[in-house]
Amino acid sequence: MEWLNNNAQAISAVTSILTLLVWLFYAQLLYNGYVRQRRPRIIINRGLGTGQNALCLISNMSSESIYIQHVVAILHTQENSFMVDVAEYQEEKEDEQKGKSIRSHQGPLASGDYLHMQRFADIADQICATWRLDNTIYDQTGLQLELRVIAIYGSEDRPVGASRTFYLSDPSTSEKALIPISVDTKRLNGRLQRRKVKRWAEEVDNLATKR
Repeated sequence: MEWLNNNAQAISAVTSILTLLVWLFYAQLLYNGYVRQRRPRIIINRGLGTGQNALCLISNMSSESIYIQHVVAILHTQENSFMVDVAEYQEEKEDEQKGKSIRSHQGPLASGDYLHMQRFADIADQICATWRLDNTIYDQTGLQLELRVIAIYGSEDRPVGASRTFYLSDPSTSEKALIPISVDTKRLNGRLQRRKVKRWAEEVDNLATKR
């Protein structure tokens, strides 16, 4: 007791510092949880198969809804790259009298929801049809198909993005395939990354103007 009385001020100071550190630790946990909830998370994946006939799935794993502005597909060949906005595409109707209709993927996507685009093979065919590319392009080794999503998250003004690239042909055998280059979807949520996404959107607008 005498030692405690003699060192009461030092013990009080140490206790205050430890209490402050505990509060800072919990504050950091709360902040990390808040940031994680506010961070957009868009996933691009394949479904109903693993080959080129698999569906392209876009999932919104964010805590809030997103508004999809553009879904851009880029076919990377050995010589050049060809870009098309596939958010809208023509869909064949079973009834011949109805002909073709335009289907759009633009619009809001709720939290935890997903949408299925066309098949990966159909997306590649759409790029070839738009740019009038010969089907022999599929014989190239290491042909790549990149998917980009440009979206608005919540009430934020700057767009967020996500991208993922797939091999359409096996790099070693040149046979038809659908092999993701990366394990996960690349998400562009940071300030500098959002500037890049804004340039993506400008490229899409310029492409529509040129074509």
